[in-house]
Amino acid sequence: RGGGSGWVRAPCVCPRSVDANRPRRRRRRRRSRWAGAGPVGARRMRPLPGAPGVAAAAALLLLLLPSRARADEHEHTYQDKEEVVLWMNTVGPYHNRQETYKYFSLPFCVGSKKSISHYHETLGEALQGVELEFSGLDIKFKDDVMPATYCEIDLDKEKRDAFVYAIKNHYWYQMYIDDLPIWGIVGEADENGEDYYLWTYKKLEIGFNGNRIVDVNLTSEGKVKLVPNTKIQMSYSVKWKKSDVKFEDRFDKYLDPSFFQHRIHWFSIFNSFMMVIFLVGLVSMILMRTLRKDYARYSKEEEMDDMDRDLGDEYGWKQVHGDVFRPSSHPLIFSSLVGSGCQIFAVSLIVIIVAMIEDLYTERGSMLSTAIFVYAATSPVNGYFGGSLYARQGGRRWIKQMFIGAFLIPAMVCGTAFFINFIAIYYHASRAIPFGTMVAVCCICFFVILPLNLVGTILGRNLSGQPNFPCRVNAVPRPIPEKKWFMEPAVIVCLGGILPFGSIFIEMYFIFTSFWAYKIYYVYGFMMLVLVILCIVTVCVTIVCTYFLLNAEDYRWQWTSFLSAASTAIYVYMYSFYYYFFKTKMYGLFQTSFYFGYMAVFSTALGIMCGAIGYMGTSAFVRKIYTNVKID
Repeated sequence: RGGGSGWVRAPCVCPRSVDANRPRRRRRRRRSRWAGAGPVGARRMRPLPGAPGVAAAAALLLLLLPSRARADEHEHTYQDKEEVVLWMNTVGPYHNRQETYKYFSLPFCVGSKKSISHYHETLGEALQGVELEFSGLDIKFKDDVMPATYCEIDLDKEKRDAFVYAIKNHYWYQMYIDDLPIWGIVGEADENGEDYYLWTYKKLEIGFNGNRIVDVNLTSEGKVKLVPNTKIQMSYSVKWKKSDVKFEDRFDKYLDPSFFQHRIHWFSIFNSFMMVIFLVGLVSMILMRTLRKDYARYSKEEEMDDMDRDLGDEYGWKQVHGDVFRPSSHPLIFSSLVGSGCQIFAVSLIVIIVAMIEDLYTERGSMLSTAIFVYAATSPVNGYFGGSLYARQGGRRWIKQMFIGAFLIPAMVCGTAFFINFIAIYYHASRAIPFGTMVAVCCICFFVILPLNLVGTILGRNLSGQPNFPCRVNAVPRPIPEKKWFMEPAVIVCLGGILPFGSIFIEMYFIFTSFWAYKIYYVYGFMMLVLVILCIVTVCVTIVCTYFLLNAEDYRWQWTSFLSAASTAIYVYMYSFYYYFFKTKMYGLFQTSFYFGYMAVFSTALGIMCGAIGYMGTSAFVRKIYTNVKID
């Protein structure tokens, strides 16, 4: 697990209720900033905003059909004195958000109430690491509870050591009431780090509007020193207050508009938008002017006799017309990558649109469930584009191509998840995926994704699988002439991803912070705009790169256009290293492997999507310019 090391200094990962930028010693002197409505020394714990990690979402996006995550209190409506369930979820280090354990893995005790009238857990919650366990506290709607002891901890040396370890590593725990998350801290150490104290009193203040719960606040009080061979009484109270907050707005308190909509965010969008205008104008001006000159030169050459044409200095992209539509090397893998990239783009577009319409962050697993459903439903997109491209390139093993296209991304995600799952099992973390869940995921891949991919492949091969190229392909490949080093495909590939990454890297900061820290990402309008900008920049850059390559009489443009756009993923993954070491305080084997493993999955998926977008745009450009040239 590794040891803890100080509070988070980066403001992006600190809860607003915690002055985490100050050392522990100074925080104790400013106790009034923590004080709640209770006695002196009480700490008021406001809910920390949270959202599923970007890595877990990427892993589950491709593997699971949705079962829409809903609160256990299905309709969120109550009658007076009706049962209200306080769920204990997980506990773990504050700095390592994905390193979570069952709440009762620490020696907390359970309340006296042994049973509840209903229980609900979805498969998506299980894969996310949600471990809902009944707290045992008796809470009824609009029924106040005076301070009362609900259990007693017999603190032996082993239990004390467990609490001390949790306090040293700044363990936080999470609870739910009516789907509203609440966070609290386990305990604290004194200034010298010699004595450790446990918060034993949970003071709950619940706001209601009509027959709905609209607000929950937790105040932790009752600081008790941890001394072996003593008994610690755990107590709680519940205070119900009428609130004017509307039920639809009850999650607004978890959002942070000052973080997501400050000037840097707007400036980044404006900067990317100006880059789009510049690139589109540059591409239009240079290529149109250059192509106009090329067309004029080629038309003039057509009027020459054979002797003059042979003595002329022929060069340029027209010279490779007999090879430009030659099938790419490794067409099976290439078509599978393009099909998978088109599907990822469709998933991203649809999920962002749904997130803009629906507030998916208000229910556990709703974003994940939506993404999973959309991925499964868009499997025909993968089969259509991959199958049709493979058929146009003369591929004959279309069944093998279909299997590779269907399982390329899921196999990558499953392999990463399988590796991380071993570490999670070793740590006894809640992120460990149960065996039954893995079987269910495999069934979804074989019985949902694969059949839909087959349907798309058959449609693609029959509707757009004919190689109707504007130029005839020569039987013998044309030799590729020597060219300057900066025109080599390898150099073009490395440089092609810089501008697309530059258009999104500031937005990557906000996305990383929401997934790897305690922020809820809700500005999906910005994400949609950034996706559009990314697509335009990627297409413009790959068109320019392809034109330069063809003008150097190198017809290997298919893989070059794909990889030059996909190289954006390399820069995103390099940025993830910077973010890990300079913007977070993550530590330990589990969190490190979780972060870099799923960031690799995220970056690869982004690269495949950008590669497919770049290839599709470049393919239309190449077909257009060779259609407008008269070829003998």
